[in-house]
Amino acid sequence: MKPYTQLLFALFSGAVLGLFFHSQYENIFLRNFNDFILFSIGQIFLRLIFMIVVPMVVSALTIGAFELASEGGLGKTAIKTFFLTLVTSSASVIIGVSLVNFFHPGSGNLQALTSSSGNIKSIENNVAQSKPIRDIILDLIPKNPIAAAVKALDGEMVSLMVFALIFGSALGIVYVREKRKTGPVLSLAKETFSICMRIIDGIMKFAPIAVFALVFNVAFKHGHEIFISLAYYVLVVLLGLLLQQFGVYSIMLKFIGKTSPLSFFKKTREVLLYAFATASSNATLPYALEVAEKDLKIPSKISRFVLTVGSTANQNGTALFEGVTVLFLAQVYGIDLSFVQQTTVVLMSVLAGVGTAGVPGGSLPLILILLQQMGIPAEGLGLVLGVDRFLDMCRTSVNVSGDLVIAKCQA
Repeated sequence: MKPYTQLLFALFSGAVLGLFFHSQYENIFLRNFNDFILFSIGQIFLRLIFMIVVPMVVSALTIGAFELASEGGLGKTAIKTFFLTLVTSSASVIIGVSLVNFFHPGSGNLQALTSSSGNIKSIENNVAQSKPIRDIILDLIPKNPIAAAVKALDGEMVSLMVFALIFGSALGIVYVREKRKTGPVLSLAKETFSICMRIIDGIMKFAPIAVFALVFNVAFKHGHEIFISLAYYVLVVLLGLLLQQFGVYSIMLKFIGKTSPLSFFKKTREVLLYAFATASSNATLPYALEVAEKDLKIPSKISRFVLTVGSTANQNGTALFEGVTVLFLAQVYGIDLSFVQQTTVVLMSVLAGVGTAGVPGGSLPLILILLQQMGIPAEGLGLVLGVDRFLDMCRTSVNVSGDLVIAKCQA
């Protein structure tokens, strides 16, 4: 059985069995089996991936920046990556906002479902601790790269990336001036990256089991009731993600990347399914890098730069989700947002998509900020918490696909 088939079978069987046993959620044996065995299996798998994210990101960006700087192409690649990220993120949010205005998914009486006050309170606390824009800009430059590495998965990933880019660029300039093609620092970065990829190969052998455990856990806990209650909202988000995935991305691949969209999606189906199961761009990054270089034939100096930066800075699916959610909740509470306010939502969603952590649930604090900005009751976020995990899985696939599309457009 091919890896793609194994992952698909694990995904389907986990969802079906999880929904089937949801009615037995009060069964002590089943709940303990889910909480202590399956949950642990899924989390161990994710932790093994997260374990190598920091050394892999630093080594990959250092190597990519070195190769681009030594050939004088770093600035061009960075500018093009930023431009394409801005275009794709803007397109995704505009699609989402347009769909909400057309279908009005929040017009029904859904306020009775806003009951997750405990979860909302914790998100509000996170927002209260957020930094002003000035400090966010200053913190792009880490005072201590080691400290940034320690806190990378807790929100310091961007500053660590900035350090790696600066370090790799300087390394390339030094080697060019000294007319060297290699050295101990570069060799260490390359060996570190190779070791990380070897670890990934080993971890991926257990991916089907982990995918089953992760999906079963979600389906067993939540069942299908909340999905039915919010079906209209979920369908609008999914429609927007599909238009972004197979509309916007296909056009970019055809006219900018000069490649067949069908061939692209066929070659990336396994990594997109993996992104769906883990709901984490960071966890998918090692696998995405492997697929980009081996299957899509993207030069490593481009893929390592674009994908590592994109795992945090290019969140098209998340930007779309945030825009749809804010307008949806405005409709739920009967708040009529003006054109100017909706434009503000679009702009803030694009910027929020750039700053979203590439981990499950990373977009929720940013949505709360948008709600507060628009005067929408924060309690409304309780509506989407029940379906957030499923939609997080969907939008992560679009996020990862967007990174690969931008990389392919520069190959």
